[in-house]
Amino acid sequence: MAHHKSAKKRIRQTERRTEVNRARVSRIRTFVKKVELAITGGDSAAAQAALKEAQPELMKGAQAGVLHKNTASRKVSRLVARVKEMKPLA
Repeated sequence: MAHHKSAKKRIRQTERRTEVNRARVSRIRTFVKKVELAITGGDSAAAQAALKEAQPELMKGAQAGVLHKNTASRKVSRLVARVKEMKPLA
């Protein structure tokens, strides 16, 4: 257990940051899951709409530091490729 005032403060800050970062990662996963559900459901319009919402969330996560920039770009790229190969409903 920490004994110094600054060490105790650091523990409090770490707990708060961990909570915020977990919430960010969870939010990102939710948006990605919406895209994947739309893809498996075969609804290309819904998949494109969900992708449009998920892309900025992934990039915000990268900017905030909860995801590496290249990881976020890779995930976006793979989702875009999967949505692109779907047959449009027309």
